[in-house]
Amino acid sequence: MASFIANDMRVGWVISHNGKRYSVTSITKVKPGKGGAFVQADLRDIDTGNKGGDRWRAEDKVEKLMVEDFECQYLYSDGTDAFFMNLSDYEQFTMPNDSLGEQMKFLAPEMLVRANFIEGHPVSITLPKTVIATVEETEPALKGQTATSSGGKPAILDNGVRVQVPVFIEQGERIVVNTETLEYVERAK
Repeated sequence: MASFIANDMRVGWVISHNGKRYSVTSITKVKPGKGGAFVQADLRDIDTGNKGGDRWRAEDKVEKLMVEDFECQYLYSDGTDAFFMNLSDYEQFTMPNDSLGEQMKFLAPEMLVRANFIEGHPVSITLPKTVIATVEETEPALKGQTATSSGGKPAILDNGVRVQVPVFIEQGERIVVNTETLEYVERAK
């Protein structure tokens, strides 16, 4: 096990918390106006599959479990399970869709991911840092509105994820999205 501060925690990590092993399925980092910053994480118990969550102060220590990482390829989902292929030995394995949480929305056939194994069993995946998605819905820019006039506008991507995009982004455009923070990075080239 290795200790990290809670603020460094990422989706896909496998942690030891309160004597149990959990996979981190989503993270929200909050910096309130009053008080210290904290990290809210949704967790899935690796042994029972139960879901829950917890909160840490940003500077609290989190124990990350040592796992074996393998480069894998996402194949498809049958609605219940996601199917992957380990590229080191070409063995296929499945993971329940609900164990992947929000990551499931970003998976596309043939996408390369890192699968985390404990004792020979897959427990979580790590997505590429960025993915390309198409803007399905967003408001048109108002006349006279410039890219610096506001913090952006909401958009819904083709995978159902909501993100904030700059005002100059229009419906149908392809953009690069950070999978960890769900933030707009740039227009896709």
